[in-house]
Amino acid sequence: MGCCESSFIQRRQHQYLHHRNTTATDNNQAPQASNGTESAGAVLGFSEFSLADLKNATNNFSSDFIVSESGDKAPNVVYKGRLQNQNSPSWIAIKKFTKLAWPDPKQFADEAWGVGKLRHKRLANLIGYCCDGDERLLVAEYMPNDTLAKHLFHWENQTIEWAMRLRVALYIAEALDYCSGEGRSLYHDLNAYRVLFDENGDPRLSCFGLMKNSRDGKSYSTNLAYTPPEYLRNGRVTPESVIFSFGTVLLDLLSGKHIPPTHALDMIRGKNIILLMDSHLEGNFSTEQATVVFDLASRCLQYEPRERPNTKDLVATVAPLQNKSDVPSYAMLGIPKHEEAPLTPQHPLSAMGDACSRMDLTAIHQILLMTHYKDDEGTNELSFQEWTQQMKDMLEARKRGDLAFRDKDFRSAMDCYSQFIDVGTMVSPTVYARRSLCHLLCDQPDAALRDAMQAQCVYPDWSTAFYMQAVALAKLDMHKDAADMLNEAATLEEKRQRGGRGRIDREERGS
Repeated sequence: MGCCESSFIQRRQHQYLHHRNTTATDNNQAPQASNGTESAGAVLGFSEFSLADLKNATNNFSSDFIVSESGDKAPNVVYKGRLQNQNSPSWIAIKKFTKLAWPDPKQFADEAWGVGKLRHKRLANLIGYCCDGDERLLVAEYMPNDTLAKHLFHWENQTIEWAMRLRVALYIAEALDYCSGEGRSLYHDLNAYRVLFDENGDPRLSCFGLMKNSRDGKSYSTNLAYTPPEYLRNGRVTPESVIFSFGTVLLDLLSGKHIPPTHALDMIRGKNIILLMDSHLEGNFSTEQATVVFDLASRCLQYEPRERPNTKDLVATVAPLQNKSDVPSYAMLGIPKHEEAPLTPQHPLSAMGDACSRMDLTAIHQILLMTHYKDDEGTNELSFQEWTQQMKDMLEARKRGDLAFRDKDFRSAMDCYSQFIDVGTMVSPTVYARRSLCHLLCDQPDAALRDAMQAQCVYPDWSTAFYMQAVALAKLDMHKDAADMLNEAATLEEKRQRGGRGRIDREERGS
């Protein structure tokens, strides 16, 4: 079982939310609705939201809360919302569809869960959905610094400097490459409105375009000049169609305006690329770099899909062009610096919590070794009939993984743990936590985060799963989310300790 099926995740998530509501009630606090608002402040959570809380977050979907994310008109509108949770208010983006867009609620939920599994610092990640009666809504991280279209075409104070345009090209290429590697290579209507800027000014790709095409909308805008030719022929989106659209975004970055691809290609072939450049750059760009980007755009816009590059080619071409890697995005965009939330936890930390707060992977390794599998008790209930040779082979794979983990052969440990997980007869939060650490030690924070989330699916109130998520998020430079997870883990740990002390007291009174 490489990853949870959506129904399994949903069942575990609802158990977790029930636990959180019970905890709040036990502490004489108003319980949160079972809508995942606790997770909404951090990128890693994904859950079903209630319509009531989304209405509250947007003042009953007031027109004052409408934001311009993709140029959509009603009924597909994006709202800005503000959720109240136990830690701090959280801003979210909500895309509202009609029932006609997704007639089957199960299909909508399954598609949302599929996109919700993706987690990357180059994406404005999907954190939830709502399916209530005729309502179909998606909930994502809110990006406060507008769209690429706003900064390119409708800027007020300053246009985007050349180095920042190259960064946009790289980050969006990286986002597409990540999605492709995760089996989500189709992106609908990629354009300058789909590129958003986060609180640090870093460009991110909107997750909304990863949802399958809805019935009441087109996959591409009505401007046929920017539509992949194969889509005009058969109405289907392919991975090559996404590359074509990326080429149009490159043209936007180069020219600072919408230029029909056919017109741009004619000028490129005529060696008139300087005439295509944005005059607002006032010559402050590298002609050599511009030539490379124009050449890449030309390849992306080829009529025959098979002649276009793939996502790895995109990254490989634009990555070497980055020449201001040490300059933060907010400085290049001319926006205020975003102050990260302090990493100081709100609760006392255990040895595990302290090691995670210090990002001490060696100490985490030692703690996981000492803890062994004591936290797995009760996560599996197997009948005698299930004790098969396959089970024996699976446990042998785990044993080999444990030996490799002990000997710090982390790649071998990953392979063995993967064999154990892929069989799927047993689920072990400890195996996921151990494999998560292996991924971290092999510089694979994305995979580490996924495994830590899977550990939470199996054992919803296990503090170690939250601690491991905190470390992975910090490695992904998502420090606010890492701090939230650290506090979440410490809270769960403290509650568990209180429960243990209460049990001992009851036993002593009984004796």
